[in-house]
Amino acid sequence: MKNEEVTRFLDGLDHPLREEIEILRQIILDAVPSLAENVKWNGPNYSVGAEDRVTMKIQPPKQIQLIFHRGAKVKEQPQAKLLPEDGGLLDWKANDRAVASFKNRAAIDANREKLSGIVREWMALTLEN
Repeated sequence: MKNEEVTRFLDGLDHPLREEIEILRQIILDAVPSLAENVKWNGPNYSVGAEDRVTMKIQPPKQIQLIFHRGAKVKEQPQAKLLPEDGGLLDWKANDRAVASFKNRAAIDANREKLSGIVREWMALTLEN
């Protein structure tokens, strides 16, 4: 469920990609309903308990990036990418950190199902590791 604190934070921004942000929020929360939503690093953040896993980078306002990670603390790198198959949606920064970028609603709509699957798989894999 969307967090009202996050909604109020976004309401104060007058962000040009607000519609896209809302669509991404809903995709993430629908994919894994147990996620908690809060504001971290000046954007929506998704966690299970104290374990941050997906952070939305909304500045600069030219695109929205979803950063898939295993929290703020550096952890030992896995031998291979955590998701062996990402459908080309993710730009890998390390084996446990990847970014999905969206410039408009069409890009989100075209990748909605793929993104939903990535969110579900990322949560399952990173909460084990």
